[in-house]
Amino acid sequence: MDLAALSPFRQVKRALVGEVRAIFNDTNRGQQPVQRRTDGLFGPHAAAWTVHGDVTTMMVGGITSLLLQMLHPAVLAGVWDHSNFREDMLGRLRRTARFIAITTYGSRGDAEAVIARVRGIHGHVSGTLPNGTPYVADDPRLLAWVHVTEMTSFLDAWLTYGNPSMPRAEQDRYFAEVALIAEKLGADPIPRTRAEAQALIQSMRPELVSDARTREVAQLVLSQRAPKRAAQPVQAITFQAAVDLLPAWAREMHGLPTSGLGRPLVAAGTFGLAKTLRWAFQD
Repeated sequence: MDLAALSPFRQVKRALVGEVRAIFNDTNRGQQPVQRRTDGLFGPHAAAWTVHGDVTTMMVGGITSLLLQMLHPAVLAGVWDHSNFREDMLGRLRRTARFIAITTYGSRGDAEAVIARVRGIHGHVSGTLPNGTPYVADDPRLLAWVHVTEMTSFLDAWLTYGNPSMPRAEQDRYFAEVALIAEKLGADPIPRTRAEAQALIQSMRPELVSDARTREVAQLVLSQRAPKRAAQPVQAITFQAAVDLLPAWAREMHGLPTSGLGRPLVAAGTFGLAKTLRWAFQD
C-alpha cells in the first residue's frame, strides 16, 4: 500500500508498529511477528493473552525478570558459561520474547515445538559454580525460579502500567494458565496462584547471590544501546521503570537506586509510552 495514500495518523501508526516489530523480530533471519491463533495452548479469553499482549508492560516486566533471574548463581552461570550474551544481548532478548509469543499466541504444534527445542538446549547445559557446586539447566527448581520471576514480573508490570484493578481472581487465573508452560518445561514446584508465586520467590531468597558476575551482567543488560538513537530516551525510561518494579530487596542486592524524586516522571513516561503503543497497535 502506498503510504502517501494513508492519513498522517495511519502513517505514524505504521511507522511505530514497524519500529517495534524490528526490535523483536530478526528480519535478517526472515522472522515475522507471531500471529495470534485460536488453536494454541490458550485462547482469546485467556488472562495470558491479555497480560502478554501489551508491548510496553512486557518490555518492562521482561527486564525486571532478567534482573531477578540472574540473582540465582546457577541461573547466572548457565548464561555466563553457555551463551554469547556479551556479543548478542539483543538476540537473547529476542529469543526470550519470541518464546513467550509463540507459547502464548502460536498454534499448539508451534508451542510444543519451541518448548521441546528449549528442553533440548537445557539438556546440554551444565557446569560448575565458582564455589565448586555443579549445576544443570534442566534442574526443576531452577526452571521454577525462571518461570516464577518471569510471570510475576510480567503481571506486576501489567498491574502497574496496564490494569491496576485486575481482580485477584484473574491474577490467580493467569498463574494457573501459564503453569502449563512451566509444566511442559519440567519446572517444579509450579505456582498456580498469586500467593503461591510470592511464596516460591520468598522460599528461594536464601539461595540468591549478588557478586561481581551478577553486577557485570546487570550492567550489560541496563547499558544496552537502543537500535536507533531516537529510541534511546524511550529505552532509558523503560529500563528505569523495570528497576523501579523490582522488589526493594532485589534492588538492594543489585545496588540499583530507584528513580527517587524522578519516579513520578518515569511512571508518567512509561504510561505515555504504553498508551502510545496501544494506540499504534490498535486495529
